[in-house]
Amino acid sequence: MKIIGLIGGMSWESSAEYYRILNEETKKRLGDLHSAELVMYSVDFEPIERLQHLGDWQALSGMMITAAQRVEGAGAQVLLVCTNTMHKFADEIQANIHIPLLHIADATALAIAARQPEVKTVGLLGTRFTMEQSFYKDRLGAHGLEVIVPELADRQIVHDIIYHELVLGIVREESKRSMLQVVQRLVQAGAQGIILGCTEIPLLIHEGDAPVPVFDTTRIHAEKAVDFALDVETPD
Repeated sequence: MKIIGLIGGMSWESSAEYYRILNEETKKRLGDLHSAELVMYSVDFEPIERLQHLGDWQALSGMMITAAQRVEGAGAQVLLVCTNTMHKFADEIQANIHIPLLHIADATALAIAARQPEVKTVGLLGTRFTMEQSFYKDRLGAHGLEVIVPELADRQIVHDIIYHELVLGIVREESKRSMLQVVQRLVQAGAQGIILGCTEIPLLIHEGDAPVPVFDTTRIHAEKAVDFALDVETPD
């Protein structure tokens, strides 16, 4: 079993889900008392959130590279960045470490192709940074997916639910209804599947809540890491 490395804390609410899924999936596959071998460096999210909204991406890139190097130094053999938005720096991180970074968008696109090959147009939910910038959509597009995002007002609804509620562990039924209304509008716009492109959104939205397939990036990413750790396959 290879050692899985994680950069967590963005937010710790979703990082806890990674820890749970990695261990549950390892036990499911190996049985008995098996659990995942892993190391996590958990950052302080407050300064990261502030820098995100200030648009100081250069400072954030340096922080992510430093965190990745600490994880590698702790013995990790593969790296997971436990957040969709900070994959903005995936290439810079990979260039500064010697272990593979398992990209969450690649894992998600491959899972869509394997589970729902007829899905070609996907609706993307996430932070405004993920929905509006090109780094994530382009990565999905490289796998042949057409990506659509909510209209501006809906993007703000999703962003606010993430930053004002979910990262704080607040899960409100009213917010779930609002998010599902956004999903419905994406489906009406042609989405054949919905990517939960923020690792906190699966705290609120689950498979079966939408009229089309829902792809939980947190679970997909974690399961792909277990594949690597158990030599099922190697990351692209």
